[in-house]
Amino acid sequence: MQLRHDIIRDERCLSRTVLAQRGWTAAAIRLFLGEPDLLCPHPETRHAPPVQLFRRARVLAAESSDQWQRWHHRSVQRAAQRRAAADVQRAAILCEIAALDIRVPVLDEPALTERALAFRRRRHPASAGDDPDPGSASLRRWMVGYLRHETIIQDCGSLQARAGRAQATPALRAIVYAAIADRYPSLADEARSQAAEACDLPP
Repeated sequence: MQLRHDIIRDERCLSRTVLAQRGWTAAAIRLFLGEPDLLCPHPETRHAPPVQLFRRARVLAAESSDQWQRWHHRSVQRAAQRRAAADVQRAAILCEIAALDIRVPVLDEPALTERALAFRRRRHPASAGDDPDPGSASLRRWMVGYLRHETIIQDCGSLQARAGRAQATPALRAIVYAAIADRYPSLADEARSQAAEACDLPP
C-alpha cells in the first residue's frame, strides 16, 4: 500500500506547491488543468485541506501548449514589471526618509541616564529598585531605547500614509538609530546592535 508521503512525492504527480515553483498561479491551474487528478490527506496536519495532486504527464502537456507558453511569458513579464515598480517606489521612499527632519534629544550623560531609567521603570514597574549599573551594557541599551522612543520625525505620518506603515517603518527605524549613533558616539555600537534587531522591536 502506498503511503501518503509517498503519493505526494510520487514523480507521476505534482502538488500545487510544486506547480507554483514551476511558475503556475491558482488562476492558471483552474484555466489549464481544472480539477486535480487526486486528493490526498495532508501528510502533516490531519485537519488541513487535502493535498491536490495533478498528473505530471497532464502538466507537461499543458506547459508545452502555445496557450500556456503565451500565458507564462506574460506572467513573467508582469512579475518583472511589479518588481521594477516596487524597486522604484522603495528608492523613492528611501530618498524621502533621507530628507526627513529627525530630532534626537540632546542630553548630557547624567540627564540621559536619569530619563532612561525612568523610561525603564515605566515599561517594567516590577524592576523598580533594580536599576542597571552605570556604564553597563544594560543601561546603554535602555539609553538607546529611550532616545529612539523620544526621537521626533517631522512629517513621518504623511510618509507612512503614502508608503504604507509596513514598508516605511524598517527604513525609518534604521535612520533613527543612525541619527542616535551620530549624536551619541559612546552609544553608537549599541545603536547599531539594536538597528540589526529592529525587526523584533515594538514600534
